[in-house]
Amino acid sequence: MKRHLSIFTILNYIFLALVGFSMIYPFIYILAYSLNDGKDSMLGALYFLPRKLTLDNYAEVFENARIWQAYKITLARTLLGTLLHVGLSTLMAYALSKKSLPGRSFFAFYIFLPTIFSAGFIPFFITLQKLHLINTFWVYVIPMLFNFMHIVIIRTFLQGIPEELEESARIDGYGDFQIFMRIILPLSGPVLATISLFIGVAHWNDWFTGAYYVSDKSLIPVQTLLQEMLTQAEALSSSMQRSAQQGGQTISASAGGSTPESLRMALLVITVFPILCIYPFLQRYFVKGVMIGSVKG
Repeated sequence: MKRHLSIFTILNYIFLALVGFSMIYPFIYILAYSLNDGKDSMLGALYFLPRKLTLDNYAEVFENARIWQAYKITLARTLLGTLLHVGLSTLMAYALSKKSLPGRSFFAFYIFLPTIFSAGFIPFFITLQKLHLINTFWVYVIPMLFNFMHIVIIRTFLQGIPEELEESARIDGYGDFQIFMRIILPLSGPVLATISLFIGVAHWNDWFTGAYYVSDKSLIPVQTLLQEMLTQAEALSSSMQRSAQQGGQTISASAGGSTPESLRMALLVITVFPILCIYPFLQRYFVKGVMIGSVKG
């Protein structure tokens, strides 16, 4: 049986295809640029495929010891920060989901209050300084342990779990902690995967903390290093343009064909690649977790 498509449907498909292409094209361009010879890329007209295919950009990136150290910091803060955030948020949400909790309304309002008021950058910096978190690894983890909306999403999800399951477990002699570990956590896979994706991406993409709260170069995450490379690339590009206008020789970034811009593109691909690999495996949980754990009216 043939299916007749209306003009609106065809135009809708075309529009969505253009929107999808506009979103994926920047990744194609960055990948092509990173796989192309850096000096050749400066000639322009590089749109979809590399003109001079090379892996020199990636080889030079991985030869940099700072890249490996930055990756270690980023991986450590992402894994540890996500684990602690999800664990503490789930414990708080489980407690707030119980109507029998003494002072339940007070605690809910108390954790909601910081989402309304923000002291600003300087008071926050002073607080971190008083807690001796400045220029330490824990400045990446501890300030991001709390997120009110994540607690609300998990709490709403937990409220949808039938109370009869817990009652039957109590009859079997289970305590609160056993119920939480053996019943609540196994049933909370979708919402926990969703929150893990939220906070994991936030940790992975955070460059601000490393730029303003850490001065030790060995503690800088990869996103902060990428931001530094961007600044250096822009400064070097301006220097090269001034040198070319004055009739001087072009300044090269290395003895090979790499340039600061091509190295930055290669580092950008390496930075984004892990998230692109993880997301497909969490996508089915992500949609279900957001829908079930959303705030209900």
